[in-house]
Amino acid sequence: MFTPGERDALRTELLARARSDRRITGGALTGSASIGGEDRWSDIDLAFGVRESGQIRDVLEDFTRYMHEAGGALEHLDVLRDPWIYRVFLMPSTLQVDLAFAPASHFQARARTFKLVFGEAAEASHIADPDQRELIGYAWLYALHGRSSIARGRRWQAEYMIGLMRDQVLSLACARLGLPAREGRGTDRLPDEVTRPLEAALIGSLARGDLVRAFAAATEGLLREIRSFDEALATRLTPTLAALVESVGQTSTEVSPHC
Repeated sequence: MFTPGERDALRTELLARARSDRRITGGALTGSASIGGEDRWSDIDLAFGVRESGQIRDVLEDFTRYMHEAGGALEHLDVLRDPWIYRVFLMPSTLQVDLAFAPASHFQARARTFKLVFGEAAEASHIADPDQRELIGYAWLYALHGRSSIARGRRWQAEYMIGLMRDQVLSLACARLGLPAREGRGTDRLPDEVTRPLEAALIGSLARGDLVRAFAAATEGLLREIRSFDEALATRLTPTLAALVESVGQTSTEVSPHC
């Protein structure tokens, strides 16, 4: 297990290497360290601007070579957000190291967790919160697949879809209350009156009754959040969402048209 001191030393070394690389125009802390929220379990999150877009691959490979040969990285994964490339490294100590690279013209804050350490960054565009209507759309889409999975007896798929649906509901609540709504970052700051009813949407087993109860609770939560966002939309969707639960033989939880 890595120590905070080991994490800090590696981050300092990575920043020093980037600062001395003429191809790199700027470096920034991202993630929790950029806002003073780092704790014992935090990762290393860094972002770099590269002078020319055609240089990004070479810079990326140089840092990758260093991470594997000098740092002992076990494996890495690329996450593409064109024109950004995020390379995520797994270290033997269980430390996660995220290195992001973008052309200098696109090197700017993409979230509120961005702190320039050296060089220059482009002026940040407006950082949009997740679109609540899109979250709602994904939630009812997962609800449709959750219903069909239960009905077909595909228990693992049902568990997966209900979990995705519940996650959209929690993201909606975070967006409504001004909390970080991506990747569960604000979920633990939600008030009990929001999260306690959704505990019933946690799936205790793959028994059909448990799946149906969790599905019903997730649907209740979704309708509450839709109603807070758009009363007319909730009125339109309530009968159909309630019918989804009814169609799989709801066992104990009733979906109220007034939730």
